[in-house]
Amino acid sequence: MLVKELPDHHDADLVLKLYDLRREHVMRESRSAINSKFWPKSYEELVALTKPDGPLNAAFRQTSTYWEMVYGMGRHGIVNVDFLLENSGEGLFLFARVQPYLDKLREAGNPRAFRNAEWISKENATGREMLQHYKARVAKLMESK
Repeated sequence: MLVKELPDHHDADLVLKLYDLRREHVMRESRSAINSKFWPKSYEELVALTKPDGPLNAAFRQTSTYWEMVYGMGRHGIVNVDFLLENSGEGLFLFARVQPYLDKLREAGNPRAFRNAEWISKENATGREMLQHYKARVAKLMESK
């Protein structure tokens, strides 16, 4: 993959636009729902929450595809990955909750699910560090759920 070595004003402009999209009303509601109600303890719970008539289906689709788009920009060299992650780590918080079930999710019909979040969390030092932080945070929060 092509990695953009240094951020420039184009990166800043793009990250500001991505931030504006996160503030859009429907996106804000979706993010809030996912960050407060999406705590699957098994693959079956993940499927139940996100099935077409599931309570978090729309919010899950909205947030997961948004973060995949954002992290794809880093993966494909459109924006500097470290600069992007300094301002857009929330997608890894979602990924930390999905990652334990990722193989089953892919086998069940979406072989490309979360591939950009996975890439950013494996191929970038900042992404690896952030995912470990979020995994620990998720584990702690799951104890109280």
